[in-house]
Amino acid sequence: MKELATLLLKSLSSTPDQVVVEEKVEEDKIYLSTKVDAADKGKVIGKDGCIIKAVRTVLSAAGAKQDKKVTLKLED
Repeated sequence: MKELATLLLKSLSSTPDQVVVEEKVEEDKIYLSTKVDAADKGKVIGKDGCIIKAVRTVLSAAGAKQDKKVTLKLED
């Protein structure tokens, strides 16, 4: 999941080297915490949060194939 999240977020960011994704796995849950450059936060979140919501949907669908629940949090 970490690789997929990193790929998606780096493709949205204008400074992909600033994207950091941390993964924590517990039984049937995967928690992803990500940090992006302050200038890219607006791009990653999108208008009314539609972009980050789409990224979360893709990650949830990929997690469903592995019978895992995926949570993505955008850190400050």
